[in-house]
Amino acid sequence: MIFTTFKRVVRTGFVDFWRNGFLSFAAITVITLSLIALGGLIFAGAIGRSLIDQVKSQVDINVYFTIGAQESDILALQKEVDALPEVASTTYISSDQALAAFKTRWQDNQLIMQGLQELGDNPLPAALNIKAKDPSEYGAIADFLTSKDPTDQNGAPIIDKVNYAENQLIIDRLGRIIPTVEQGGLALAILLAIAAVTVVWNTIRLITYTAKDEIAVMKLVGASNVYVRGPMVVSGIMYGIASGAIALVVIAAAAYWSDTLILRLAGVDVAANFAFAVNIFSLYFNKNFAQLLVIIMGSGIVLGGLSSYIAARRYLRV
Repeated sequence: MIFTTFKRVVRTGFVDFWRNGFLSFAAITVITLSLIALGGLIFAGAIGRSLIDQVKSQVDINVYFTIGAQESDILALQKEVDALPEVASTTYISSDQALAAFKTRWQDNQLIMQGLQELGDNPLPAALNIKAKDPSEYGAIADFLTSKDPTDQNGAPIIDKVNYAENQLIIDRLGRIIPTVEQGGLALAILLAIAAVTVVWNTIRLITYTAKDEIAVMKLVGASNVYVRGPMVVSGIMYGIASGAIALVVIAAAAYWSDTLILRLAGVDVAANFAFAVNIFSLYFNKNFAQLLVIIMGSGIVLGGLSSYIAARRYLRV
């Protein structure tokens, strides 16, 4: 009996889906646009997080040591800095490594290379590169280094300069901008979700309203709430599935063609140089396809099915 009722409900839902062709098209269009907006928000969030992480990775402070500083004293200080909860990583750059990097960078400048040869000794100091877990924490690290003021065995300071003051302005700005961007993205996601639910609700309520006379007759002859509500939920789920499939196709096309379009607009010869470009959107789509499939299809089914279920309740008390 239950299986028979289920079959009838599903069959009626399919019939209603095709019978209400125009309204079904309207519902699918609205849900599809909402899901595409959701997909765009997911991509924007991913790219935004990637850019934020890239900016974070570029921000650091460098500690430059005196020429005569012993490596053992520097490594001891590095160990203390590594133990700070604000520090993500530290990299020790010896005086020889700094000289090798300098020569590689300026190898084509004969004047600089000649001057370096005339100096004879290595003029570059050892350095310690420090990356914090968050840009706002560089101030605490700089304060630690200032208060620590490490010295060698003779009591002479081993730190020549900390470049935090030079980078403080950009570090402080990033410390304010990054949380604002992250909070703004969350607020935008909430607003889009509210807008999508509102539009879909009104569209499906219109579909339900067109069938209110039929619902009234069904109730008068004794049809249960499940039998009345079920076909609408089935139709709503079909709206969601169809919308999710269309949205995924559109998002996939946008992911694969967007970089090509951007490169063409930038004047890049795609045929010759596209292999050297990083196709950010398509790579993200390929890597996260399963997650996108679940989110987009799941959101479409929830929007369609749940909205139909709630909207149908209005006409059950006849």
